[in-house]
Amino acid sequence: MTYVPLDITDLMLAASLILINGAVSWAFALGLERTLLINSVRMTLQLAMIGFVLKWIFAQTSPVWTAGLATIMILVAGYEIVSRLSRRPKGFAAYLLGSGTLLLVGTLGTGFAVLGIIGPDPWYQPRYVLPILGMVLGNAMTGIALTTSTLLESANRDRAAIEARLSLGANRFSAISETLRLALRTGLMPILNAMAASGIVALPGMMTGQILAGLDPIEATKYQIMIMFLIAGATALGVVIAGYGSVMLITDSRHRLRLDRLLPTSA
Repeated sequence: MTYVPLDITDLMLAASLILINGAVSWAFALGLERTLLINSVRMTLQLAMIGFVLKWIFAQTSPVWTAGLATIMILVAGYEIVSRLSRRPKGFAAYLLGSGTLLLVGTLGTGFAVLGIIGPDPWYQPRYVLPILGMVLGNAMTGIALTTSTLLESANRDRAAIEARLSLGANRFSAISETLRLALRTGLMPILNAMAASGIVALPGMMTGQILAGLDPIEATKYQIMIMFLIAGATALGVVIAGYGSVMLITDSRHRLRLDRLLPTSA
């Protein structure tokens, strides 16, 4: 494969485009200038660091180092889920739910792709495992965060209706079924929209990267199709687990609504 290398000047030229975001924030008094600066620097440092880390790990081809970086990715993704919730459960329950769900769907999705479809030798090659895991985690994280946030907010808003169903003898899952359905639908919408737009409105990032690196477009398309189906399945499994897990977080074994387990909105 052949590609055109980028130097620091090229990256600085691309970085100048963030000034458009700053101009929009300033013109409409959005107050996002500081956030844009911090996130731009953070993104650059994180990507630069992970580039060197991946280069070193790829050279080792060690299952230990691959598993170590994968664990860090899952733990950080779990934290990102919690940070996106407007209503958070007290303690570490939400973090454990998010991280545990990501661990399950990430392991299943990546294992299915590596062992069942691609079949590299050895199977734990980080060049395959880590990029696939990252794509699965990134999309599943978004779906799980949306599902959990929607369910917690909707349960608080519809508290009276849910408690009325519980008082009439409904179990916790039946009483919150409409709220759960809304949360699952919300969590699945991003990946459904991405699937609908792929190939017509946009070329997905993985496919674009492979084409820019010199891979045949047909082969890049095959990999992208595989990844999209993989992400869709992992996200669906993740949002279902997160949805039912969230219901259990805000109810108890006596089928009572326990919104007292959530931190105040201002917290």
